[in-house]
Amino acid sequence: MILERELSALSLAGSTLLDAVVLRASNGRIARLFFKSGTSREGLGLVSPAGKTVLHNYGGAPVLEAEISDGPSAVTVSAEGALYNVPLHPEETELFAGLNVLAAVRNGETARTAAEWLRFHAAQHGLQGAVILDRAKPQDSRCFIEELQTLAGSIKGLERVVVVHSKLPLGKDGLPEEAHPFNVPGAPGKDRMEIPPADPWRAPLGEFLIYEILRARFLARARAVANIDLFDLLAPNDGTNDGPGEGLNVFDRAVAAPTGCLRLGGVQAYPWRVRKGDQASFADHICTQFDATGLRPRWCLAPVTTRGNCIWRLIRVVGAEADPAEDLRFYRCMALRHPTDTVSKIVPKTSLVETPELLALATGYFNAKPVRIPPEDAIKRRRGKPKTTIVTTMKNEGPFILEWLAYHRAIGVDDFLVYTNDCTDGTDTMLQMLQGKGIVQHRENPFRNTDLKPQHAALQAAEEEQVIRDADWLVCMDVDEFINIKCGEGRLPDLFQAVGGANMIAMTWRLFGNNDVRDFTGDLILREFTRCAFEVTRKPHQAWGFKTLFRNTGIFKKLGVHRPKGLKPQLWEDIRWVNGSGQDMPREMFRNGWRSSMSTYGYDLVQLNHYAVRSAESFLVKRDRGRVNHVDRDQGLSYWFRMNNNAEEERSIQRMIPALEAEMARLLADPDIAAAHEYASRKHREKIEELKTRDDMLALFQELTGDKLCKLSRMHAHFGANVFLSGPGVIPDGIAEHEPGSDFWFTVERGETNH
Repeated sequence: MILERELSALSLAGSTLLDAVVLRASNGRIARLFFKSGTSREGLGLVSPAGKTVLHNYGGAPVLEAEISDGPSAVTVSAEGALYNVPLHPEETELFAGLNVLAAVRNGETARTAAEWLRFHAAQHGLQGAVILDRAKPQDSRCFIEELQTLAGSIKGLERVVVVHSKLPLGKDGLPEEAHPFNVPGAPGKDRMEIPPADPWRAPLGEFLIYEILRARFLARARAVANIDLFDLLAPNDGTNDGPGEGLNVFDRAVAAPTGCLRLGGVQAYPWRVRKGDQASFADHICTQFDATGLRPRWCLAPVTTRGNCIWRLIRVVGAEADPAEDLRFYRCMALRHPTDTVSKIVPKTSLVETPELLALATGYFNAKPVRIPPEDAIKRRRGKPKTTIVTTMKNEGPFILEWLAYHRAIGVDDFLVYTNDCTDGTDTMLQMLQGKGIVQHRENPFRNTDLKPQHAALQAAEEEQVIRDADWLVCMDVDEFINIKCGEGRLPDLFQAVGGANMIAMTWRLFGNNDVRDFTGDLILREFTRCAFEVTRKPHQAWGFKTLFRNTGIFKKLGVHRPKGLKPQLWEDIRWVNGSGQDMPREMFRNGWRSSMSTYGYDLVQLNHYAVRSAESFLVKRDRGRVNHVDRDQGLSYWFRMNNNAEEERSIQRMIPALEAEMARLLADPDIAAAHEYASRKHREKIEELKTRDDMLALFQELTGDKLCKLSRMHAHFGANVFLSGPGVIPDGIAEHEPGSDFWFTVERGETNH
């Protein structure tokens, strides 16, 4: 039942001949020679014993074809002026005539897996035969065949399997060996030599003509052929399928399809875990990725219906229109494709969910007990007014703390957890004092003696804090970010009502520039800086970053800078995540998304005003203190250029200034708070003056406030991504001198020097 066949390619004057087959025709026999894709067609021809030669082009791969006389089992081929004796493989299409057949490539799968694969498809889809192209070395393939003969010998309904492998290994250099020309009448005199075999099948899927070769040698007369791999399972046929093919297996459906051709769509399947000491099996695969997009295309066809005017390739049949009503699913069992890796190395486990059809298959057909995903329940929060908490990190932000706190208290934030490190302007002592008055919770950042960046260390520590555990809504954000609620009266209850049952809200940045303000004045940020990026600003990369306000229900395992992280996949269906306009976010964002796109941005209900640069003088202090997250990246000229957006006026947040000022007045009525705020502002001014005595900082200040950068801050919409990666030095001075038209666009090659 298990038959062995060989492929024996040759190299003819540097052109690789993949295979040569003799086919039966109505008026005799036809020799068909398949060459490697990319082979030059010049100089190729059949000489003897052939009549007129036809040279086809199969998508860049030459195929020689000619009628030949009865008897000879070889033909003479001319290539580059030399002649070669090429043996012909006989067609054996009678082996699978009228049968339902699978065509597959073996990439190291075991004989046990192959036998289970055959048994399943015989039981579920009426499989009667299979052709397996084995990429293994010939000696290894023969061991596989012997074991498969034992394991698959008693499969009901299976008539035969052909395993095709290369004849001999490659030459010493790993390349196909040359076939040597020989002496024939009229050709240059050369000694006749044996034609050594060659093996181009190390990467057979790169040779798309392999399916045409298998078709010519074995499959042209099959009832139906499906193309999947040995780690793939066609969706089980239980006789209850909906649609015009109800109750039909995949082969029956191909035969019944008007075009004779069906699309197969592959879904990658995974175990949750393989038990220690066990080898992965089909029955372990009970999970798929909830956020995976697209299907891995393959096909099933009825050769008699599609006939010879099409080309069989890996993922599609060229020239045969697949029946759109009959797309069918199959599962790719990835732990069989990658048997040496743990599941977590193959796929992010946070994306895996149990799939009912696979679970039923494992426990029903395979009668197995796979390791299942542990159950998980979301935390049920108390009813009533929700409590909202911000967690943040600060260093030398003293002059800006009070406005930020007062604003967010005015819109409804209840608690603040603030981590600080290495402050020299009174930020830490001010926050400690505010903690004593019940306004914030202050902690020293525990990043020292860890390998974590300050911001990540703070978020990790925050997860253990009671103020975080008790919060109904959480957001991780910075002191230069302000939640700008545009609905209702501009407060959090208005936002929560507007988004209905949403439990995550992506608040996309609007990057606010310095508004051409040079000096630190101590005025309100919200009053002083009113220019920002356009709503549709896809560059620089940071322009559409977002921060996420989310319900603290345990759907995620930990806090993250932009959004909670470590999704518990059992709870993914509990997520209702909306953008700033209240529109649903796609599931592809659920695990790792942190920035908006043209299809996900929205500012109608809420945006996050990001005052990343403030005044030019304050930016000097920001650069001097460094960053809390990307600590290894300089906040210099390129950062200013990227983040300083002054394209248009945007004053929507200013309707909250009266409420902000009222809250600040209440806070400043406390003499301790007023003194701390005055001290921090004075230290900030002193730091600015100190920095401006340094030549490097003074030069930076002069460049920041120069005419060119002021003009460029209004032109971001006209620059490509590589301009922002390279810095403003790549922009010719003349560009900033003229007002660009709406169709003006400037970019540079990636990697140009940043000046």
